[in-house]
Amino acid sequence: MTKQEIEKTVRDVLAKDFEVDPARLTPQTNLFTDLDLDSIDAIDLVVRLQQETGRKVNPEDFREIRTLEDVVAAIEKIVAAAE
Repeated sequence: MTKQEIEKTVRDVLAKDFEVDPARLTPQTNLFTDLDLDSIDAIDLVVRLQQETGRKVNPEDFREIRTLEDVVAAIEKIVAAAE
């Protein structure tokens, strides 16, 4: 997956599963303060991204993630390591 494909996947998951208006999503969008996601939502996001990418996502890798850009970078790293 390319970075653009990963970003599109993350945006699609947030829009569809978390009912976030795609217009609100920028690389700097904070998942918690801007989108009002909580820790349960973060776990749900990890599960959905695992399903979408077909890669095992370690929740520990997501502890420091705050922005959409952080999510994309983490998934990009996981995909690259698996290839």
